[in-house]
Amino acid sequence: MASLTKEKQSIIKSSWDKIFNTETMLPFSEIRGNTVLMKDWSIRAIMKVSWLNLDLKNAEEQEVVIEQYRRFLNWLEFPVQILIRNSYLDLSQYIGYMRQKVSLIENAVLKAQSDNYLQFLETIDLKQGLIYTKEFYVVVPYYSDWDDNSGVSKSWFSQFMAVLDSTETPEKIISRYRSFVKNKTYLDTRCSLVVDGLSSLGMDVERLDTAEIVSLLFKFYNPMLHNSQADYSGVI
Repeated sequence: MASLTKEKQSIIKSSWDKIFNTETMLPFSEIRGNTVLMKDWSIRAIMKVSWLNLDLKNAEEQEVVIEQYRRFLNWLEFPVQILIRNSYLDLSQYIGYMRQKVSLIENAVLKAQSDNYLQFLETIDLKQGLIYTKEFYVVVPYYSDWDDNSGVSKSWFSQFMAVLDSTETPEKIISRYRSFVKNKTYLDTRCSLVVDGLSSLGMDVERLDTAEIVSLLFKFYNPMLHNSQADYSGVI
């Protein structure tokens, strides 16, 4: 009797693990090119935007920028999500660049000083949180089966059930691909409008590709890990 109870508990635990594992709890199903496919069949584009320092502008210039930004938001006919992410400054690429330069130095004294500088940078890079920086992103959505307002205002329960519905069948995969091909054209058009509007404010806008999206999502869901672990550029 005890063995039957233990076996029943094992079966229940296994079924719960299939439902509430990491893959099923993520709201997106896959990343294709520069587009994120959500489990509710909507799609997303993520664009990284440079920042403007209004403190370096005079009062008149500040008013002009704010007014242009207000017009840009009112001009949009679709919703966007503005994401501001605080993260520590990643020095890994700069350290790699400096290491190559230091290896070419022939002067012994200058090379020793450069090695000490590299050790200083590596110490700062390993101690996360010493230098923080802000990253700005604009997430552009497109909903295929409903209008944008109903898609954004869906209840949390509907969103949660859409996330749990992760069963993949051949029919579902084919249907999702056909929907993706059709809807990506509309999403690309929206992205072009956002790029034009923000570029007019003097901001640099860059749409993230596959490797950059994977890296961003990895760092978002694993904030305590070092940024170097989120670099998939050599894998994808």
